[in-house]
Amino acid sequence: MTCPALDPADCLIPDWPAPLSVRALCTTRAGGVSVGPYSSLNLGTHVGDQAAHVARNRAILQQTLAARPVFLNQVHGTAVLELHADTPDGAQADGAFTTDRGLACTMMVADCLPILLCDALGTRVAAVHAGWRGLAGEGGIGVVEQAFRRFRPAALVDTNQGASELIAWLGPCIGPDAFEVGPEVLAAFTASLPQARNCFRPRPGGKWLADLSALARQRLQAAGVSRVFGNDGSPPWCTVGNPLRFFSHRRDRGVSGRFAASIWLA
Repeated sequence: MTCPALDPADCLIPDWPAPLSVRALCTTRAGGVSVGPYSSLNLGTHVGDQAAHVARNRAILQQTLAARPVFLNQVHGTAVLELHADTPDGAQADGAFTTDRGLACTMMVADCLPILLCDALGTRVAAVHAGWRGLAGEGGIGVVEQAFRRFRPAALVDTNQGASELIAWLGPCIGPDAFEVGPEVLAAFTASLPQARNCFRPRPGGKWLADLSALARQRLQAAGVSRVFGNDGSPPWCTVGNPLRFFSHRRDRGVSGRFAASIWLA
C-alpha cells in the first residue's frame, strides 16, 4: 500500500539559498502512526517503539522525499560516510555525504543538532549529527571538520579553500536555556577554540548552560563557512521547549522518538 506524503505544514523546509538541484527537509513529530511517547512520526528503530510503526513512518518519509533516506547507526562520534546506491541502513557514522542523486543524507535527532551542507554548484550534499561530543571531537577535530575532509574535493582537503563555496543550515536542537552541562563540556570546546567560552553561561554548582547552535556556528566559521542559516538559538528552535512539535530525549527522560533532517540531490 502506498504511503501518503507528509503535509508541508508538518515539516521544516530550510530557508536558505541552496541551488535548485538541492532539496532539504526536517521532520517534526507530526504526520506518522506511532502512539504514546513516540507520537507520531518517530523514525528511530532503537527507542522502544513498535517496529511496524517505525517502518510505516520511514515509508511516509521516503514517499515525501521521493528519494531514499539512508539511516545510520549514530554513536555520537566523528565518522562520516560516503553514500552510494548500495549503502545499507545501519552503517555506523555520525555524518554522511553523497554526489549520487536519489539518496538522502539523513540524521535522526531528539536534542542533538542536525547540520545540512551543500556546495554552491549543487553537486554535493552532506548531513551531520552534532551532539556535544561529536561536535567537540578530539584535538579540535570533530564531526564538522571530518565532514569537510570527506566532503570537499580531494585537491582542497588540506586547506580552507572551497569552504566559502559551502552553505550550511542548522536544524532544531536543545536550546541555550535548556542545555545544562558539566565543566568537562566547556573544557572540551575551549581547549581548541578559546572563544567557545562565549557560548556558555555559568549556573550554580559548577554547571553551565551551553548554546549548541552557536558552538556549531563557531566551528563552521572557523572552517571558512560564512553562509550559515537556520537555528539562531531562539525559543522556536528549541526541542525541549516545544513538546508538541519536537521530540526531546532530555525533556522526556530518555523515552522519546526521533525526528530527522534530510538533504538530497533531486
